[in-house]
Amino acid sequence: MQLASLLFKTTSSYETNLQTLLTLITNTAPNTFVVAPEVCLSGFDYENFEAASAFSLYAAPLLQDVSHAKTVLLTMIEKRGECFYNFVKIFHNGELIYERPKAKLFRFGGEHNYFCEGEIEEVKIVDVGGLKIGILICFELRFKEFWSALEGADIIAVPSWWGSIRSEHFRSLTRSLAILNQCYVVASDSANEECTALSGIITPQGVEERNGNSPCLVAPFDKKEISLMRRYMNVGIDG
Repeated sequence: MQLASLLFKTTSSYETNLQTLLTLITNTAPNTFVVAPEVCLSGFDYENFEAASAFSLYAAPLLQDVSHAKTVLLTMIEKRGECFYNFVKIFHNGELIYERPKAKLFRFGGEHNYFCEGEIEEVKIVDVGGLKIGILICFELRFKEFWSALEGADIIAVPSWWGSIRSEHFRSLTRSLAILNQCYVVASDSANEECTALSGIITPQGVEERNGNSPCLVAPFDKKEISLMRRYMNVGIDG
């Protein structure tokens, strides 16, 4: 199995963004766990949320198609009832198997003026093909109670649109998350100018590799590395 963190710019063209994403996913090998940046199909296009939501519905079956023999994780803007949500979705083996809305909105950036929040209790470990997967959507990375809720995960995915002026926070938090929870962390941030572009993969030992100029960074996943680290430095995490 392989892990893949994506890094690319989100343009004003939803269709261009979708084709970039589909191409990157298609070019990965079978049995790859792919994490894309937060709202990479549309960006935070606040003036066009209806269009962004409609495009998410259009894109979903195409993402299902390219997820055969793979796992694809990203967030998409969708309207449910009278509310718009930032939904994280997991496509696995040709099916949508999981979704939840972002539970902690970035109020400093005004997200609460446009989105509704999901439930905090929904931040929990998800079983995906026998692997324990945790997800922290961008700003959720800053909440220590979520780190505890995801204790025992094999992989924690962090799809993000993280401000470049806080780049060192993103680097430090994602690496610390891997060290503290003794698991793999796959972080995917946008390459847009205002973002950190610090997509990367961190091992349970805290060894980090960032994408740099690569739109798709691939690294091996070995569950034994998780068990070895948890036995070597036993802090009470099972697995």
